[in-house]
Amino acid sequence: MTRNPRYDILFEPVKIGPVTAPNRFYCTPHALGTGQQMPHTRAAMREVRAEGGWGVVNTGYCSIHPSSDDAPLPYCRLWDDEDIKVHALMVDAVHRHGALAGVELWHGGGGTGNRLTRIPLMSASGVSTDSTYPGWMNLTRSRPMDKQDIREFRRWHVDAAKRARSAEFDIVYIYAGMNFGPYQFLLPWLNKRTDEYGGSLQNRVRLMREIVEDMKEAVGQTCAIAVRFSTDELLNIPGQTLESEAHEIITMLSDVPDLWDVKSSSWVRETASARFTEEGAQEPINSFVKPLTSKPVVGVGRFTSPDAMVSQIKRGILDLIGAARPSIADPFLPKKIDEGREDEIRECIGCNICVSGYHDCVPVRCTQNPTMGEEWRRNWHPERIPPGDPDTSVLIVGAGPAGLECARALGQRGFAVTLAEAREELGGRVSIESKLPGLATWARVRDYRTNLIQTMGNVDIYRGSELSAQDVIDFGCDHAVIATGATWTREILSSNGYPVDEIEDDAVFTPDNILAGAELQGPVVIYDFDHYYMGSCLAELLRKRGIEVTIVTPANAISAWTFMNNELGNIRVRMIELGIGTVFENYLTGFSDGAANLASVYPGGGVSSIDCGVLIVVGVRSGNDRLYQELNSDAGRMADAGISSLQSIGDCRAPGAIAHAVYAGHECARNIDANEPVAPFLVERPSLSSN
Repeated sequence: MTRNPRYDILFEPVKIGPVTAPNRFYCTPHALGTGQQMPHTRAAMREVRAEGGWGVVNTGYCSIHPSSDDAPLPYCRLWDDEDIKVHALMVDAVHRHGALAGVELWHGGGGTGNRLTRIPLMSASGVSTDSTYPGWMNLTRSRPMDKQDIREFRRWHVDAAKRARSAEFDIVYIYAGMNFGPYQFLLPWLNKRTDEYGGSLQNRVRLMREIVEDMKEAVGQTCAIAVRFSTDELLNIPGQTLESEAHEIITMLSDVPDLWDVKSSSWVRETASARFTEEGAQEPINSFVKPLTSKPVVGVGRFTSPDAMVSQIKRGILDLIGAARPSIADPFLPKKIDEGREDEIRECIGCNICVSGYHDCVPVRCTQNPTMGEEWRRNWHPERIPPGDPDTSVLIVGAGPAGLECARALGQRGFAVTLAEAREELGGRVSIESKLPGLATWARVRDYRTNLIQTMGNVDIYRGSELSAQDVIDFGCDHAVIATGATWTREILSSNGYPVDEIEDDAVFTPDNILAGAELQGPVVIYDFDHYYMGSCLAELLRKRGIEVTIVTPANAISAWTFMNNELGNIRVRMIELGIGTVFENYLTGFSDGAANLASVYPGGGVSSIDCGVLIVVGVRSGNDRLYQELNSDAGRMADAGISSLQSIGDCRAPGAIAHAVYAGHECARNIDANEPVAPFLVERPSLSSN
């Protein structure tokens, strides 16, 4: 296949100062959850993007000095020359595939914690931003920077830029956004200075200009100097001569840097999930920049459609298509477009499981791409997989996310695969849950896999085929894989916080009942101790049908886990907008006579009740492993049938998020023919030195 000519513009080179990007596909700086401690993992995660055709691949945020410490979150650093070799590993990997490598130099100022180094925070005027974001809460305040601090601040940027050049980076960033670096000098409510760095906008911009000019003088002959700049807050400040201070700052510094990377001032807003934002949602904060500068502009928007990318360029919004999440979901997105295989793109679903990995301080994961984070430690590649024996047959029972991924990967390996699904529709829980408000993109998990499977002559699909244990035995396969999903239960929590017996009542329902079309008479109480999306999605679904809804949870927030994927605030706003009632920090103790009985999670906190016609319990899912257990209980019967291995995968084995199911399916397919136990993974180990 050849490239569609309408996408040719995406493959034009773009000059960025002294270097040239080979195309317009640009992996913007973003953390990978590896930090400085996992250099091989980080290098492999970045390299696969370069191999996949991204013309520029950047690091995540990289601290320039110990006074900028973001522990326990995993950041990288360039504090001294010893740190150069860690970055060189990644740069060499990216350069092997003809891409440019960039580094985002970062100083947190008053917007970080310094929990590890314990160096006092410093900021423009000693003004620290209050935050309700738990990871950013700090028990110390910043001190105001004096003139010596400012001189040191400039020197740290230059020293880090020189180290970046030694590591052979092509693009070196200054981070002026999200209250980091010189951004704190730009905002009048953070900058109360009365010297030449405060007051007028010209003065507030001074430090940003000086640092860019310092870095250009130091490394600008060989390295492009980029500014990563947050605009949304400044867009709200009227300018003296132009529409806003954001417009005026771009105009003042128009051609000083070699590249403008435009972003939101809030990571939570910038990484808003597909449940709350559409593709290209950042356009209102970056569309004004390009007319004000002759230098290239890059921005993000969770772009997965090549037509949307082309539109951004042709309408003069961006020069380079920035991406973090889409490059995680499909590192080979550019190459697939280049080869006319855009229908094979593994599109980001915007679920933000990747964000949760960063918050967990582990390498980021991806629902769509199970190889993400496993490139080095398990030698998994997103497009390549070792071939298998075409004469070996595998029967997979269940075509949910685990079964579909297992079938797709086994089919790619060349095995003779049969996929049996009890329903007529493939996709399992993905097909059902993608009909919930805001989750339509989740159907991509199904569609990507079914589209590829249907092109494989070695994979047969049988719909409407619910198999018994005897059916599996009679089928005569070499390997059997059971992926029959899970079922929501009516179990509630004890006062000690663990599941207890189910409530038996005709007016008590589970999410499975609601998603199957159960008719309800309100008002409805949803008792949610799953803490992910299901409780709030069901509340939204029912409220839009005109039903009165109250969510009760033992947590202190609705969908409390979604702090981890940056959805928590948006969910709370949505519940308020829809008039959905909330009761926090209460256990459900019973349901009788049309009332949900509650007790505070705190001793002596009291009891209460809520009148309701229906109770929906959203808490525990139980694996549908009856078929697996029946087969597994008779090893002799399996051996007589010639079945050499039996596995259960996904929710059937251990209920979890869709990402867990997809990963389990992929892992099973990779290892199904292993003759010996597979080692879990390689481990990065620190070297000991006398320093």
